[in-house]
Amino acid sequence: MARAMAGATISFGLVSIPVKLYSATQPSAGISFHLLHNKDGSRLHQQYLCAKDGQVVPREEVVRGYEFAKDQYVTFTNEELKAIEEKATQAIAIAQFVPADKVDPIYFDRPYYLAPDKGGEKAYHLLVEVMRQSGRAAIARYAARDRLYLVMLRPVPGAQPGTSGLVMQQLLYADEVRPLAEVPIPEGQSSEAELKLATQVVEQIASDSFDPAAYHNDVRERMQAEIERKVAGHEVASSAAPEQPAQIIDLMEALKASLAARGQPAATDTRELGERKPARPAAPHSARPKARASRG
Repeated sequence: MARAMAGATISFGLVSIPVKLYSATQPSAGISFHLLHNKDGSRLHQQYLCAKDGQVVPREEVVRGYEFAKDQYVTFTNEELKAIEEKATQAIAIAQFVPADKVDPIYFDRPYYLAPDKGGEKAYHLLVEVMRQSGRAAIARYAARDRLYLVMLRPVPGAQPGTSGLVMQQLLYADEVRPLAEVPIPEGQSSEAELKLATQVVEQIASDSFDPAAYHNDVRERMQAEIERKVAGHEVASSAAPEQPAQIIDLMEALKASLAARGQPAATDTRELGERKPARPAAPHSARPKARASRG
């Protein structure tokens, strides 16, 4: 059972809804390696060195500073930093409701689940239902810790009727997202024949839904298996480099080869493309879910 991280209050108009926050993700622990002394295997610890005299600086002598010009800093005490930080009111103040599909996913950051706290059940379900029926999401400001977060609240269906809930999606601010105009993308144009063949390739592996359980981290699982072999006293098994696909310079030939690899001839007519309904292939080996050992 998930444990609440914090409490908060959703507000819109004169309505206040007490809620609890739960982490919506549980990412697999990353495989990390510690730095050791190869002489005796002891852990190494980081230290702060003064750039001027090279001396080790103890933590109690460390202060925070802001560089306002080259090599010029203004320093702040902990009390001064607390005075200028955002006050953690835990308030989720809704500023507007927008169509749910109008928020570009490029702004999405960390997600959280919101569940009603004691006394907020009725208003919580009312908010979920009105957003579900209207197809709208709520844009709000969330004051927590020492920051003011921009967030989006959106309804998600539950496993049982009447159990729909809210996801609070932390959003990036506009100045935190680099505009596409900064990326050098040259102009280009595709021919009708290229579009037809590319559409066929897309349809070969198209699906009407996304099943995240069908994908898993092959690299992490392979690394974990090799680590366990090493712990057991075995040498790490060297694997051959994966075979690189043959490079096809001609785009049309590459598209035709993609179709041929799955046993489908290239369409020669636009009408033929519309009539053909390619069978949906089985998920590739790397996308098939693996049975996982149960954990006690």
